Order: sequence, then C-alpha cells, then structure tokens
Amino acid sequence: MAQGRWTRHAGGMASNPRLAERLRRSPAVHTVPRPIHPGGPETFDLGYVREGRPGGIPLLIVPGGPGLASVLPYRKVRRMAAARGFDVIMVEHRGVGLSRTDRSGADLPMDALTIEAAAGDIAAVLDDCELERAVVWGSSYGGYLAQAFGARHGDRVSGMVLDSASTSSADDAAARDHVRRLLWHGDDEFGTVEVAEKLRELVAQGRVPVEETGPVVPVVYEFGGVALLDHLLDAVAGGRRRTWNQVRQLATREITSVVPYALEFDLVGAIWFRELARDRPDGKPLDTSVGLADLADRFPEFQGEPFDMAVEQRRFTWPTAVLTGDYDLRSVRPLAEDIVDRVPDAVLVPFDRLGHSMLDRHPFAGLAAAAAVANGRHHDLPRYADRIQRVRQPLSARALGTFLRASLALETAVPRSAATDTAGHPS
Repeated sequence: MAQGRWTRHAGGMASNPRLAERLRRSPAVHTVPRPIHPGGPETFDLGYVREGRPGGIPLLIVPGGPGLASVLPYRKVRRMAAARGFDVIMVEHRGVGLSRTDRSGADLPMDALTIEAAAGDIAAVLDDCELERAVVWGSSYGGYLAQAFGARHGDRVSGMVLDSASTSSADDAAARDHVRRLLWHGDDEFGTVEVAEKLRELVAQGRVPVEETGPVVPVVYEFGGVALLDHLLDAVAGGRRRTWNQVRQLATREITSVVPYALEFDLVGAIWFRELARDRPDGKPLDTSVGLADLADRFPEFQGEPFDMAVEQRRFTWPTAVLTGDYDLRSVRPLAEDIVDRVPDAVLVPFDRLGHSMLDRHPFAGLAAAAAVANGRHHDLPRYADRIQRVRQPLSARALGTFLRASLALETAVPRSAATDTAGHPS
C-alpha cells in the first residue's frame, strides 16, 4: 500500500446508495442538526440510532476508532442490549457514515472534527431523546470520548463502563513499553520468555524485519495468546511466511481501507493525529505506532490533548467499571489500573484470554458491566468475571483467531518448496 493512499471498499453511498437510503429510513435511525463549527451558522445532520425498551436503563454506547460507525456495525449488540432491558443509543460520530457530510453532500472539513465537538454531539443526542442521564459505555477511543463527555457534561452521566480505554497521548508509549517487556524481553508471569527469545533470534538472523514486528506480533498474541504466537514463529523459522505476511497485510488494510458506513478513518484520523497521537516510531522492535505513522502526512500535526484526563478522572462522581483483557496490547492492563486508582468509585474488571474491546470481542461483558453500574453493583463484577467470560463470544469475535490457526495448520502441512506467496517468495 503506497503511503497516504486509501482503498475504498463497496458498501456505502458512493457504491451502494440503496444501503444508505435504507439505513436512513430505519425507524430506529434519527438525525439532529448540529453546527459544523462551534457557534457557526452552518449545520449538518448528525445521525444516531435508538433501540430497546422505552423506560429501560438508558445506555449510550460509544465505539472505537476514531472511524468506526455505529448504525450499521452494531445491530446485534443493540439487539442484545434491548433484550436485557436497556434503552440503547449510539451516535454516528461526526465525519463518519451517516454523519460524514454537510447538507450539500460535501465531506465535513477536518477542522470541524474534534473531541470537544464530538462530546457536544453526544449531549445533543441525549437532548433529542429527552434523556437527562445515561450509563455511558465507551470502548477503546470511544472510552476516551466517553471520559471527555463526562468531563464536559458530568451531570448527564449516571455511570460509566470504560472498556479498553485510554487516558492520554502518552498511553501509546506506555503500551509499547509493556509490549516489549512481554514479547521482546519476556515475562515469566505471562509465560512469554520462550516466544520472546524466538522472536529476538528471528530478528537477529534477518528472517523478520524489525519494522514488521509491531504490526504482526501483538495482533497474533491478542487473538491467540502465547500458543498461537509460538506456532507462527516456528513457521517463520521453518521458512514459511505466508501467515505472517497475511497478518501484516491485514494490519495495513485496517487503517488504510475505507469501508463506508463501517470503518472510515480517512477524515476523523484528523482527531487522532491532532489531539491524541503524540508518539512517533522509534525504529526499535515491536513498535506498534509504525502503521499509523505512515499516514501522518495526510493529517494535521499533533497540537495537544483537549483534556488533562488524569485530572478529570479524579472529579468523576459516578460508578465506573474499567474492563481490561489480559491479551490486550493496545490499552494495556497497567493503564487500566491507573484509571482505577484515579477515579473515586471505580473497579477493575479483568478478563483472562480476552483482547482489545469487549464491545467487539465479548459484548455480553460490557452489558453485564453496564447493568451492574446502573444498579450500584459494579464492585461485585470481579467476582463474576470468569462466569461472564464463559458466555460464548460471537462468531465474528473468534473469526480472526480461527483463521490464523487454520492458516498455520495448512501452511505447516504443505512442503516448504510448495509454500510460496504470490510474488514467488517463500511464504
């Protein structure tokens, strides 16, 4: 993929206007006029979706990204929430999907895409729904936006679920240090000493380029733990790189592809680079910022964070559940522990063998946490974490891990001489 280029996949207005119209005509989808710039006269239609039981617990779900849409990708999650008595609302983030354009059909300008403005959009949607307060469940970047909403509109928050959330632009560097401790130096507690040694040997032998370790190794660990990573490294050591190359390509595609009404980073990436992406690649192994840094020239330079969230967290007055997975190498466990230390009424809810974003990987966990927060029972959650985790994950959440295991099984079953990639190199 050439630097700064985007791939646009079918599915949105540009290639499927019927889908766009069908989304807008859904009785659950609504719009509310919002200023493009604060206090400015020009407006756009902000989309949002509301489903569930009238009079149920108001639950505002904020997905990650920035760039993930709300209306189309999370229909099953909303059905799960509605079945459990929630009145669930999701806002289509400005610059994404149904909230991407102004009323003339032109993309919103990048200077209109800010965390402050997105937090104001959430408040406007609650107003439109005639809801005074809601439990706010924010996942990944959505967890940061949820906290920004709490910092500006704390009187609208009845409780909060911070799912794989971050606190500041410094979190990327802290996460990178954690990844290197686990997978480059090795950690006895997590059982990663042997795989770390294998990875170091592959890099030293030149079999694995240093710049590829960051996009590939953490992804495999997140979706399959030590066992899957060990299997992958053994395959590479045996001259079989097909699965490794597939993961590298998938990681690149995730941030350079535009899937309309599902994943659209090409505009709202401005928020990431202007307000959150202070960290830059350092050229060392397991640098998880490599992929995004290749897109930096398309967006504004880092200008500073909109909030001192470490200060704001100490002012939160609502019950808060902080969800964290052992396999999460993006919003790592030490950062979740720091949040709990600062938020007055927070509890850490750790999950074994789960990775980043319960919203995407195990939505039942987030719904259980939201119910506990709403009923003041959030401090009971750690005792039930194992039971919650045993509830079956959606097939979509297990798909990548299953694919990687199957790919490695097939690759190791094929003689090395027959295992070549499309360029004719050993796969």
